Amino acid sequence: MKAQNLNFEATSVLVGAGVPVKRPAQPTPIPLPDHLADLAVEALIDEADLSPKPGLVDRRSNGAHHDMTLALMHASALALWPCLRNMAAAAQSIGTIGQPLRATLGQLGREGETAMLAATQGVNTHRGAIWALGLLVAARALAPQADAATLAARAGRIALFDDPAMPHHNSHGQQVRHRYGTGGAREQAQQGFPAVIGHGLPQLLRSRAAGAGEPHARLDALLAIIAVLSDTCVLWRSGPTGLAAVQHGARAVLTEGGSATLAGRRHLRRLDQQLLHLNASPGGAADLLAACLFLDKAGSL
Repeated sequence: MKAQNLNFEATSVLVGAGVPVKRPAQPTPIPLPDHLADLAVEALIDEADLSPKPGLVDRRSNGAHHDMTLALMHASALALWPCLRNMAAAAQSIGTIGQPLRATLGQLGREGETAMLAATQGVNTHRGAIWALGLLVAARALAPQADAATLAARAGRIALFDDPAMPHHNSHGQQVRHRYGTGGAREQAQQGFPAVIGHGLPQLLRSRAAGAGEPHARLDALLAIIAVLSDTCVLWRSGPTGLAAVQHGARAVLTEGGSATLAGRRHLRRLDQQLLHLNASPGGAADLLAACLFLDKAGSL
């Protein structure tokens, strides 16, 4: 992430015995694509650091992942800054939603995935997040003043265009979509991220309004997403029965008042133990939480 550059300029003001002093000039404005990439990477790091997340890598443990660590998640997030910056810049340059923008974002996303895999020695840490956040930074670059729902809808319009150069590898997500008929991350994006706009972001705001601290509000937002998402990461490892149990467990935490309450925390521990028993991780929900946090941050532009 880029820091603001502070330039110093001499002033004509004399102090004391006439010694000239230097005052800091106004910070150099950060270009919008750089700022959006900053926000997106911050959202990824905030998601990774959030604890205790059920079944996911966090500050406590690696969750259900045997090939990931918190340090690896940080390295992956930082490696994606150029990709996300270039996606926002491309949207600014092209200036309109259509096939040319979709194709450009697809190519930049594949370049970002290569950078991610180089940083993680081949571990897929953020493939879904590249898709979601790439669409959202592009949508924000096209409409800097739009609200979260409008941004998500604009990202969905971009996602509806096909990318002719997309490789047709048989990923876990594709196998799950074929086996169970779920749309996965692609459908979430094309529909304007309903799990985020209809559930995650409203829960984040409700929990804050109820007085929950920021970590608890973010955990509640994650749980609200888990409760409704047909997460292909969970389906891959535990099937529909496991997914239904995980969704029920997330709803139970929220029904008890959320992660800030004693009863909610008990249910959250049970959900974590259940996911570890299933060897399942709600990775799709984690990607959408990062999208939720980005939309929350981008709303302050």
